[in-house]
Amino acid sequence: MRKVADCRDYPSESNCSLAISGEEDEVVRAAAEHAASVHGHTDTPELREELRKMLKDEATV
Repeated sequence: MRKVADCRDYPSESNCSLAISGEEDEVVRAAAEHAASVHGHTDTPELREELRKMLKDEATV
């Protein structure tokens, strides 16, 4: 099952609208890199674990 991380679910000052979908590990890695480079978070194992918990299943069309 593909997973999705969507910044729109977590409003920020930048009003980020990025959504990332793919295999779970790919999404966690990309979301952590995005969180660090765009939102100023530090890419740590703890951040990645929190991101993993927030992933949603991708809707099937």
